[in-house]
Amino acid sequence: MPIPSEKQTSLHCLFHWAKQTPNKVYLTQPYPDGHTEDITWTQAADQVRRMAGHLRSLDLPERSHIAILGKNSAHWILADLAIWAAGMVSVPMYPTLNGETAEYILEHSEARLLFLGKLDGTADGWDDIKGRLPADLPIISLPMSPRPDTDQWTDITARTEPADPILPDPDDLATLIYTSGSTGRPKGVMHSFRTMISVAEGLQQIFPVGPEDRMLSYLPLAHVAERAAVQTLSLYYGFRLYFANSLETFQEDLQRARPTLFFSVPRLWMKFYMTINEKLPPKKQKLLFNLPILNRAVKRKVLKQLGLDHCRAALTGAAPLSAEIVHWYRNLGLELLEVYGMSENFGYSHANRPGQTRIGTVGVASPGVEHRLGDGDEVQVKSPGQMLGYYKNEEKTREDLTDDGFLKTGDMGEIDASGFLRITGRVKDLFKTSKGKYVVPVPIEGRFNHPQVEAVCVAGANQPQPCVMVLLSEEARAALDNGSQKDDLERELAAELDAVNAETESHQQLAFVAVVREPWTMENGMLTPTMKIKRNVIENHYADRIDGWYQQKRKVIWE
Repeated sequence: MPIPSEKQTSLHCLFHWAKQTPNKVYLTQPYPDGHTEDITWTQAADQVRRMAGHLRSLDLPERSHIAILGKNSAHWILADLAIWAAGMVSVPMYPTLNGETAEYILEHSEARLLFLGKLDGTADGWDDIKGRLPADLPIISLPMSPRPDTDQWTDITARTEPADPILPDPDDLATLIYTSGSTGRPKGVMHSFRTMISVAEGLQQIFPVGPEDRMLSYLPLAHVAERAAVQTLSLYYGFRLYFANSLETFQEDLQRARPTLFFSVPRLWMKFYMTINEKLPPKKQKLLFNLPILNRAVKRKVLKQLGLDHCRAALTGAAPLSAEIVHWYRNLGLELLEVYGMSENFGYSHANRPGQTRIGTVGVASPGVEHRLGDGDEVQVKSPGQMLGYYKNEEKTREDLTDDGFLKTGDMGEIDASGFLRITGRVKDLFKTSKGKYVVPVPIEGRFNHPQVEAVCVAGANQPQPCVMVLLSEEARAALDNGSQKDDLERELAAELDAVNAETESHQQLAFVAVVREPWTMENGMLTPTMKIKRNVIENHYADRIDGWYQQKRKVIWE
């Protein structure tokens, strides 16, 4: 199905909706003082044209690269669009970067200007980044920026006349997306306007989305998943986007948005699940969910408490989510669909489809996508969303693409007779025990499910057997600090260990559970921006303790 000419790029989409639904609200932004700002399609297009006019007045080189650093906000998206309307290329940066990586990205991308957005030094990297910004780099501050001493978005758009936008060719370079860099330096993935719009164009063939939908934007817009599933879709389909103010107000922000479509990552689905378990223990849930007349009302109430009672489809991606948790949500009445994609194909690869789900798989190839298994069962994908290559790194581009144009994903998988793909691990995550046997950590981690465990990491390279490190939920850690019964939890963790080992081949059976103390966060480098564990960082952090844990010869070890 060809893309309509008025929607051939995300920028075309903005002006299409400004013309079709000028007074409809596009963006709703909450502020720390409690007030919210609604921005209509007309207002969005007007601000974008004014900022584009300002950028063009700066006499920057043609097709200059402009960076955006900040947490998600309405003006983050407007800045992205203004960069494109000025005929330039956007370079999003994670707000949780450390100073050294931020400095590297600004230098490597040859950024000529920085849009500085919502940052405050709490749960972001601003305190480390601010001293590493190049002294000669011009900065424009978006609302909620930590720098009142620079040019301000609101002042510039108030005094600048709107300019005619430079509407891009679909094959023009649109953006450089720097990978989260779980190992080594982040790579700059080059995407055109065409590769970015592919996700929206493909979705319309499999799932009904329209202008009356609503989404909440809170995962980092610098990551391809949020840029594809939230920003691009909202621009293509013309629906309303809400933003979250902070972690503390997240539930309130979710209730305001009442999303009809919701995208999240496994760690947050687990957090929601734990929150409900705290208020309504699993035993009571089982009883209430099985009552013939009451069960629907109870489930509806649970979804309403989560802010997801209007949600007709929810997506999960970026890491595996256990089948048990997927079943729990589906039992509530929320169709949780696992999807799969990478920065290198703008997240457009595989998806479970409504009414055609196989739990434990990431679904079938999306329209226009080809897939196959290469050496070592590595998943290889050819997608309409495929990158143009890595910026200033032709060698790595050649390494990651086959001669016939397939992307080597680095994931191992299985494809069944119906075309459903199951991810079985990462090629680089495999490790050998001292007995010379290979261990595949991801499936084992997916089986270790305890309602008070927030994150799991299987380790044990060069040890007789693998082990598992677990991080308890914030609530469980607080309860233990307040004198909660440690013995009961220890017995439950030991029972979970036995249950996992009963389903696991002997050489992959876990020697013990180590309950760690320090939270794994984006700030301390143990999680990626989409909250996946950084296995190598976690393993290195505990390397000096692991031998001692094995010597204890206990089922459950408390750090």
